[in-house]
Amino acid sequence: MDFTPHDSQRAQQVKEFDDTKAGVKGLIDGGATRIPRFFIHPPESVDGAGTGAVAEVPVIDLSGERRREEVVREIKEACEKWGLFQMVNHGIPNGLMEKVLEAIVEFHEQPKEEKMKWYSRDPSQKVKFYCNGNLLISKAASWRDSISFEFQNGPLSPQAYPPACREAVSEYMVYIREVRDKISELLSEALGLNIDYLEGLECMKSETLVCHYYPACPEPELTLGTTKHSDPSALTFLLQDNTGGLQVFHQNQWVHVSPHPGALLANIGDLLQLITNEKMKSVEHRVLARSKGKRVSAACFFYPSAKHRLTPYGPAKEFQSEDNPPIYRPTNINEYLTHYILNGLDGHSALPHFKI
Repeated sequence: MDFTPHDSQRAQQVKEFDDTKAGVKGLIDGGATRIPRFFIHPPESVDGAGTGAVAEVPVIDLSGERRREEVVREIKEACEKWGLFQMVNHGIPNGLMEKVLEAIVEFHEQPKEEKMKWYSRDPSQKVKFYCNGNLLISKAASWRDSISFEFQNGPLSPQAYPPACREAVSEYMVYIREVRDKISELLSEALGLNIDYLEGLECMKSETLVCHYYPACPEPELTLGTTKHSDPSALTFLLQDNTGGLQVFHQNQWVHVSPHPGALLANIGDLLQLITNEKMKSVEHRVLARSKGKRVSAACFFYPSAKHRLTPYGPAKEFQSEDNPPIYRPTNINEYLTHYILNGLDGHSALPHFKI
């Protein structure tokens, strides 16, 4: 019998799993040799998961020794052709990035009883541990656990962090905001606008950091670590370990993104595609499940500031002309995220819903 999102048997199994508050790591620790049925994806979703092409995603050197015009040109080309790029010499110490990845492992591999204290599906909770944000409504769950940190109203107090993450994440976010400001300027220039253009829109002024842990999966050919999706944010920075598994959909095929030492990956999100009237496009990506070893990553999503959560964002006039009329209707980030959570994580883009 196939499950549907509203199947009562599926709903009961999902609830029983969620009530354990142990995530997929708990399944592995319990000796699972098969994955629960609600983690199984349809064949078309996992098709070719292990056979994607290998291509070199643009790597951009942000060191001050380079001419700014060259960096802007490279970012423009990468965003228009790929929707993403890897950046090096960004200013975040390599040791700190390693420290963050180690902290993610430490949190997710601590005793279940410690993690359970942070398990929540309450959207108002600033720090929470969970397995799949859309677990209760998804058609097929992803093989990963996460802990997220919400910085919508600024930095968190030290007491808000789990001890395993406190020092590394709080220090990392100080650097991340500096890189965000630098990339915001470079993107504005790449769009042919003043360096403070995106700054003025305040479309990247709050951050959500989501730290993923992907344990080894007993049946990786049946599931995914993360389903095909594009990010709802304006921009995303991804810190990942060296195990690989990330794929992007480029030129009508899945392409493996090989980790680059010391790099952060930056990708365009749906909100920036909407604002630029598709001058820059968000990129679809996914993460493969693996049979051996673990993968960890930290994705930082940039959204409008708290005071702009209800501000309507539409295609900016700078990207409209008689030959380029607006493609999307204005929407605010709260409305967009509500639609995205219901529709954007099961392999379908949320953007078409907002087309004129």
